[in-house]
Amino acid sequence: MARFPGRLGPVSLLARTNLTLAISSLVIVAISIAALQVFVVDPVQEQSADDEAALLVLTAQTWVELPPEARPYFELELAENHDLIVNSSPQEYPPVQYAASPFLSILTEKLTERVGSPVAILEGDDLVWVSLPMAGYELQIGFSATRRGIEPLYVALIIAGLGAGVVFVTSLFIVLRVTRPLVEAAERAETFRGAENFDPLPERGPKELVVLAQNFNTMAREIAALLSNRTTLLAGISHDLRTPMTRMRLALELLPDTVDASLIERFERNLESMDELITDALKFARGTHEVAQSIELQPFVADVLSSYDLQIPLESRQCPNHPVKIAPGALRRVLTNLVTNAQQHGANVRVRLDGREIHVVDSGPGIPPEYREEVFQPFFRMDRSRSAATGGSGLGLAIVHQLCQAHGWRVEIGEGPDGGTDVCVAI
Repeated sequence: MARFPGRLGPVSLLARTNLTLAISSLVIVAISIAALQVFVVDPVQEQSADDEAALLVLTAQTWVELPPEARPYFELELAENHDLIVNSSPQEYPPVQYAASPFLSILTEKLTERVGSPVAILEGDDLVWVSLPMAGYELQIGFSATRRGIEPLYVALIIAGLGAGVVFVTSLFIVLRVTRPLVEAAERAETFRGAENFDPLPERGPKELVVLAQNFNTMAREIAALLSNRTTLLAGISHDLRTPMTRMRLALELLPDTVDASLIERFERNLESMDELITDALKFARGTHEVAQSIELQPFVADVLSSYDLQIPLESRQCPNHPVKIAPGALRRVLTNLVTNAQQHGANVRVRLDGREIHVVDSGPGIPPEYREEVFQPFFRMDRSRSAATGGSGLGLAIVHQLCQAHGWRVEIGEGPDGGTDVCVAI
């Protein structure tokens, strides 16, 4: 699995695109609300307050000019048709909170301009009351609290909710159409291990994505063919070398006794080294093309360790209680190489099975962090980790790394609890 150290925030293309669109949507909504407030809400609210002030002043003037016997009928008419209540006997009400309603603040200014003297707006009995001094009378005209004009907060919430929802749904639909093929391509590229029977990317969608899928499928087929040819060639050469090596061994046996024994011994050591190289190459060639099977992990690891003369402790933690699909031959070669390498260069070798992770631990000199990637390279030797008596072809860890890559496993080298080496193979 790909890692992105030190990176904050979302790392996937879909998450980043959605975050960018969400931020841009909020900016658009904020600009829209500000424009609506300046060019629509404020002018409409001011005009509405001016019309309301004109109606209230006209109501007070008409009431004053009517004869006393006609005023009750006028008050009834106002209540039924205009939802206005006229009270000629002023009541004590608390002043209205202007901060809660900008409309009432504008209404107060408009009434003051029309009357020519300060006007108080009060709140009580579920009504808003306007105290108007008119021709010696102190009239109180009440109207419904719902007639407070436009509520900017509600307008903003509606615009923000509906606008952002529409933009987000639309952008999400577009982004999914574009990023889904890219996500699929990234997943296929991450799981591609050079196998010939890989699942090609579907070649559909926009032109650019179709071209990307076509190029990826072509590249994957060429890499698979290249790896297959390389493995076949490696296996063929390794197999064919066995015949001349056998002849050379036979020739050494038939040499007369007069030949220097030390010279024959050197030839035999060289033949043994060549045979070890050929054996490692054949193991690698067979392991990369092995078909996965369902096996029980813990008994399998225990069986591999039982083949060693020196008993190797096995510790199991949270071992899967169901069969795991793996290539048994390849995993056997991986574990054998790791355990053998640990025995050659360390001490107190033990194996720990933690879920789907197999840890081969020793208490040897360990591997410095700067060499933990290089040791997987073919023929890499680190003198500080090898004794003078240690041989080997230099392909052990390279084969481990190649087999893990071929089967989608992960191999990492860490530090053991006793200062040695902890090699982890994650299935």
